[in-house]
Amino acid sequence: MPIVRTTHPGFSVLLGPDYAGKSSVMSEFASSSPAWRLISTDERFLQPAHALIGRLRRDVAVDVLPSLGTDYSPEFTASLLQTAVVHLRDRIEASDPSSPTLVDSYYYKILAKCRLAGLRDNPMFTWWRSFPQPRRVVFLDVSTSTAWRRSGNGAATNRLEYYGDRPDPKGFA
Repeated sequence: MPIVRTTHPGFSVLLGPDYAGKSSVMSEFASSSPAWRLISTDERFLQPAHALIGRLRRDVAVDVLPSLGTDYSPEFTASLLQTAVVHLRDRIEASDPSSPTLVDSYYYKILAKCRLAGLRDNPMFTWWRSFPQPRRVVFLDVSTSTAWRRSGNGAATNRLEYYGDRPDPKGFA
């Protein structure tokens, strides 16, 4: 597949560890800063026309991740996760360049999550790297212990939010 670097004059990506509070920040932006355009895979921020993205995200978490490595390969999982990244890219490209735009962390985190799924190298990683680069990244710096506590001490985590066979504070870091 040919690599075509797409461009966008400016957007920000909200990044941080799992359970840092990124969704809370985006919710606050949605209610207090209506001029900002929010681009996300979270159902709370999706346009009705993009409801499929929310269903795919939920189905990956419920159906695929628990069976990762047994019923589903890392490559299959990555190909499903890729739909979220392409959706974000498409929404960035379609957004009004004069409006401030905040993109959720999945724009970058999917690459890390693919590594946790066991995918070490894949041609789509090169393609993803050709996507528009943000003007800035806003990182929510939350301690591991705070994020662990917010996850219900691992109870709310999914397979792509920790290293190892089961969630524990060491693998969550």
